[in-house]
Amino acid sequence: MSVLLEVRGVDVSYGNKAVLHDLSLHVNRGNFACLLGPSGCGKTTALRAIAGFERVDRGEIRLRGNVVSRPGSTMPPERRKVGMVFQEDALFPHLTVEGNIAFGLKKLERNERRARVEEMLDVVGLKGLGEGYVHELSGGQQQRVALARALAPAPDVVLLDEPFSSLDVDLRARLGEEVKDILKQQGVTTILVTHDQNEAFALADHIGVIRDGRVLQWDTAYNLYHEPADRFIARFVGQGVFLRGTLISPDAVDTELGVIRGNRAYSWPKGSKVDVLLRPDDILPDPNGEVLAEVVSRAFKGAQILYALKLATGSSVLSLFPSHLNYETGETINIRLEIDHLVAFPVN
Repeated sequence: MSVLLEVRGVDVSYGNKAVLHDLSLHVNRGNFACLLGPSGCGKTTALRAIAGFERVDRGEIRLRGNVVSRPGSTMPPERRKVGMVFQEDALFPHLTVEGNIAFGLKKLERNERRARVEEMLDVVGLKGLGEGYVHELSGGQQQRVALARALAPAPDVVLLDEPFSSLDVDLRARLGEEVKDILKQQGVTTILVTHDQNEAFALADHIGVIRDGRVLQWDTAYNLYHEPADRFIARFVGQGVFLRGTLISPDAVDTELGVIRGNRAYSWPKGSKVDVLLRPDDILPDPNGEVLAEVVSRAFKGAQILYALKLATGSSVLSLFPSHLNYETGETINIRLEIDHLVAFPVN
């Protein structure tokens, strides 16, 4: 796949406040990418810089191999072939649905413009609603209009700035999948900004975890979960706890749950104290398990129950059991460890 977008060592500041620091990433043509991070980490600023709404103080941004942003030179947004859907849909209430979608098509002849609007209405599932006004539509339908408006000029890239955050959980998940399908069918490269890791995991081909204006890891959801590059990602992505242990070989750590071996080797000296990341799916119920744990709390999640368990030493772990294995707080259960990915960090 060819690279469509490259961000190379970009800094962006607002006055004396640095927002992006050495931001680097790349997105292949046709991919659905995501910038994931907590509020205030710089992910929306990154999106605005890609769109051309923010100048860069250092580094460069390339689209289709051409430099569109560098210090002292910023290609205007309207020349970048980039569409954008904002958190607030920013539709024009005085225009019809058709009028909103046609807003960026003023250079087309009237017949061409009308044909493109009809095509977009069909693409986003709003055929027959073009003559109505946006206030007559539901929140999900309004976001479809915003998407149709972004797609109408045939952009190479669509940028989504938390477009589903105002919707309820079920609609948010359903509309997210539908929007992804639409964008994939149109062959449009997409970058989504979100703080919701479930949304990122469900939609994105590649995810960049951002903290303090830097991409800490640009990877698949699987690798971010099972092979986090640092402690912040390990804590921010997914659930899990750290269990203290001692490195006994490059690929093995001795812990109170026994020796944990994995598929990666560490170069720290033997005897180093480390913290091992344990995900809830690493701890399994086992009637014959030699480790006993007390149920401290539980959270019913439908098909599964998330248990917080206390070991005999006082350490805590999390575990996801099938929901038919129903244990109450205070019960003692047998567990075993089943871990394929040894993720450890040195104790400072």
